[in-house]
Amino acid sequence: SRLPDGFRFFPQFLREAGYYVTNNSKEDYNLEKPGGQGAVWHESSRQAHWRNRPEGAPFFSVFNFTVTHESQIRRRPHTQVHDPAGVRVPAYHPDTAEVRQDWAQYHDKLTEMDALVGERLAELEAAGLGDDTIVFYWADHGPGLPRGKRTALQTGLHVPLIVSVPGKYRHLAPPDYEDGGSTDRLVGFIDFAPTMLSLAGIEPPPHLQGRAFLGAHEAEPNEFLFGFSDRMDERYDLVRSVRDKRYLYARNFLVDRPYGQRLSYQMETPTSRVWLRLFQEGELDGAQAAFWRAKPSEELYDLANDPDLVNNLAGSAEHEAERERLAAALRRQLMTIRDLSFLPEGEMHRRAADMGGVPWTYGQGGYQIERVLPAAELATDRSRWGSGDIDRLTRMLGDPDSAVRAWATVGLRTRGVEAVRAAGTELRLALDDPSPPVRILAAEALGRFGEERDLAPAVELLLASASIEDNDFFDALLALNALDYLEPDVLGAQSPQAKAWRERLHALPSELEGLDRRFRNYVPRLLEAIWLDLEGAN
Repeated sequence: SRLPDGFRFFPQFLREAGYYVTNNSKEDYNLEKPGGQGAVWHESSRQAHWRNRPEGAPFFSVFNFTVTHESQIRRRPHTQVHDPAGVRVPAYHPDTAEVRQDWAQYHDKLTEMDALVGERLAELEAAGLGDDTIVFYWADHGPGLPRGKRTALQTGLHVPLIVSVPGKYRHLAPPDYEDGGSTDRLVGFIDFAPTMLSLAGIEPPPHLQGRAFLGAHEAEPNEFLFGFSDRMDERYDLVRSVRDKRYLYARNFLVDRPYGQRLSYQMETPTSRVWLRLFQEGELDGAQAAFWRAKPSEELYDLANDPDLVNNLAGSAEHEAERERLAAALRRQLMTIRDLSFLPEGEMHRRAADMGGVPWTYGQGGYQIERVLPAAELATDRSRWGSGDIDRLTRMLGDPDSAVRAWATVGLRTRGVEAVRAAGTELRLALDDPSPPVRILAAEALGRFGEERDLAPAVELLLASASIEDNDFFDALLALNALDYLEPDVLGAQSPQAKAWRERLHALPSELEGLDRRFRNYVPRLLEAIWLDLEGAN
């Protein structure tokens, strides 16, 4: 996607102010660079460095260190530095040799990265710039282990942040800054762009949502920080979270999908594989098994007394006020930013294109989140089950907004056999809905929980929708996920019909000319997952 007209990346503001700006070297923006190649950075490459600037020019330089990346934690062979016997295994992980090895190697890589950062700092000192340079050192997400990275809980969002402000710039630091000290001020990545501009004396543009925590334009501290999790590679999810200094609240919107969906890249890590195997064998306690089970609608954790987030207080009467306060703050935020993820991904891009703009523009214009968000809340709120909700969801299948209809199908699917069969007539009609996501979601619901007569038309529709040559890519991805959630014996049966379905599955294209390189592995991974399930069933 791209930014709306007139929006720019923050290094472009610094560049206009005379800074030499470099990036070494990741560019995982999920956005086109405004102005095209060369418009954001003076240089963005593995050779990019502040030393290449014009003599005396101020600089802003980013260095990415990838030695602690998820892929490095599991790389073998490895010369051990930290003793696996001495690492702390969090309460949500099983205590096995494989898990301890991964955690120990993670600590080894952290030590290695610290040394690399030390080399960069030494370069500044050698150039006589140590007392002239403000330095930020931080991580991009939680550990690259399951329930760390990709998780919208504290285990996935909390990162270290060190900021060094030399004495000559101490006037740009907030009152709670001190050498060697720490602060409990809540800071999020969304605050970095306005902070960098503020340090350069540039007033942050009003469309930036974050708050500067240093510099001439320092803002009031955050009362809350917000987190999110959407599609991760080939697997769909939708989690929103908020925290203050004491508690974290999460709202799950795909509650029948576990946190531990079988994400291909994540499953390469030994911890993921042994953790799943022990779950399947029934060898885990409740805290360890939760990752692989359907999610609750709401989660609330006391960060002071439960750093591993294993004691969900969302149902605690004693903490009801905290839950309500944080839930209200989160809902205000979703409405304020007009969160577009409550639209199916393919639908979001179609609606934006129909308006001739980008998703953000559609979100500010035609998007009726005031109607879509309540539909998502009803569909996924377990506390409202059995209170006439099935009738309401069934009526929602006739709503003029396809996003509301999509959430109706999700809500019925989430409630299982009783709900799907009660709404069977309406769901069958939804197989001909003009919106592809509604058709796909209805087919999954009927294929998993409908009557025997529903199975064939549901599978036929999903197979037809799963071709990336004949459908929108994101619609096809949704259909492949739905196929993977069917019981393995649906496609794995020995009947002539199931055999024909397997032949069609085998014939599905896994490549598409011109597809963005970031998406190229997703369909092959899902097809492989489906076939692995079929082999296991047989």
